[in-house]
Amino acid sequence: MKQPDSPNKLTRRALMRSGLAASTLLAHPLASLAKAPPGFDQWRDNFRARAIAKGISEATWNRVMGRIEPDMSVFNQMRNQPEFNEQTWQYINRRVSDWRIIAGKAALKRNEALFARIEQDYGVERGTLLALWGVESAYGDPLVQQNHMRPVFPSLAALAWNEPRRRAYWETELINALRIVERGWSTPEEMRGSWAGAMGHTQWMPEVWLNVGLDYDHDGRVSPFGNPDDALGSTARYLVNRGKYRRGEHWGYEVRGADGSSNGHRAYAAWANAGISRADGQPFPQPNATAQMWVPVPGGPQFLLGPNFYSVRSYNPSMNYALAICHLGDRILGGPPFIQPFPGSERALTLAEVQEMQVRLTKAGFDTGGTDGRVGNDTMKAIRDYQTKAGLSPADGYGGLKVLARLRQGG
Repeated sequence: MKQPDSPNKLTRRALMRSGLAASTLLAHPLASLAKAPPGFDQWRDNFRARAIAKGISEATWNRVMGRIEPDMSVFNQMRNQPEFNEQTWQYINRRVSDWRIIAGKAALKRNEALFARIEQDYGVERGTLLALWGVESAYGDPLVQQNHMRPVFPSLAALAWNEPRRRAYWETELINALRIVERGWSTPEEMRGSWAGAMGHTQWMPEVWLNVGLDYDHDGRVSPFGNPDDALGSTARYLVNRGKYRRGEHWGYEVRGADGSSNGHRAYAAWANAGISRADGQPFPQPNATAQMWVPVPGGPQFLLGPNFYSVRSYNPSMNYALAICHLGDRILGGPPFIQPFPGSERALTLAEVQEMQVRLTKAGFDTGGTDGRVGNDTMKAIRDYQTKAGLSPADGYGGLKVLARLRQGG
């Protein structure tokens, strides 16, 4: 979960490439691949006193930190975040994908009672939670945990020791992670996550796990792993407590009629009186609720955004991220694509088309990391490498209709 002054933006971008495959781990589950560099052991000995002073027991310290070595690969992950320079429509298309919509409907069907309970307890729309779940962990797919996550303690230890810009932050998160073990909520072996320590169904940082986490399934511990009840219930709690989510209000609507002077917060009724209407022609269901105008790209779709859009944005400060989450939630629940297209945009590929693209790329020698219709960083890198080799410009890593057409031509 995104904190305003934390480095989780990097964490989320790195999610699908952040972990070591399970088969590459050493026998000791918390050991990294290299011997501790000079200076780490002294830092660990000094940090031990601080951890004990914060309430960490000798037993927990010895269990977790006694033989730990820092995962130095986190610094390469931090420096070499994959950047694909996506346009807004590409960003939306890749996240509001056919695979995520189909899988989201299936996830809702499996967990209907859970989402109904969360809506009753917290008022957070099921579409929002489904979309967060789908984007953050592919609806809890165990393969994401197995193949793309790493033990978090070696990562946090490396960052707390040797990341000078935010050392205090990483030291605090390492203490928080130790407290989770101290409370018996998890084990060092179970606590696998991104290189920066975000874990589970909805990618909790240790601080959020401790302070917002909820034992929603009443099994005696709080966990973002396994059964999704705690993760989804706690995420709803986060959106309400930290994002000020408002029960009964939709995040916003695609609209028509905006001009350059359309700004400020107004009631939907006032927007309607100013000539703004919903793009689908329906009335605003809560005319007294307030919203503000946002036009991401001139000539593209226009939106009135209510407070719950910004609640979603509290999870990650990107406007495009929040729009993707809100739109994916609507699509899972049966809503249509945006009515006004983005300038220069293509329609999103269907699931079958994405799988065909992945198969053709794989046959051409570009590793997509699988052919299941999910587009992660492996597939995007394969697309970018193919674009570069084929002379397609820009080589932006976006797999759309133009790339698929070229692949079908065998070029």
